[in-house]
Amino acid sequence: MSLDRTELKQLLERVIFDDERPEDWVQDIWGLSPTLGETAAKLLEVFDALIECGSEEKLENLLHGLYRDLT
Repeated sequence: MSLDRTELKQLLERVIFDDERPEDWVQDIWGLSPTLGETAAKLLEVFDALIECGSEEKLENLLHGLYRDLT
């Protein structure tokens, strides 16, 4: 069963950010260090762009690989 882009994004966010919203994660980092916060914001922008431009098949393969590595 294939996952749609929205489900893939949610699962990848869970792998990266646990149960925290990505935007909250960026703000937490920003609170610790504005320089690192700026980098975290750029990282989130790149993550969102990759989700948008990556094929669902490749994103699903990435997700499966990440889950395999975590177990």
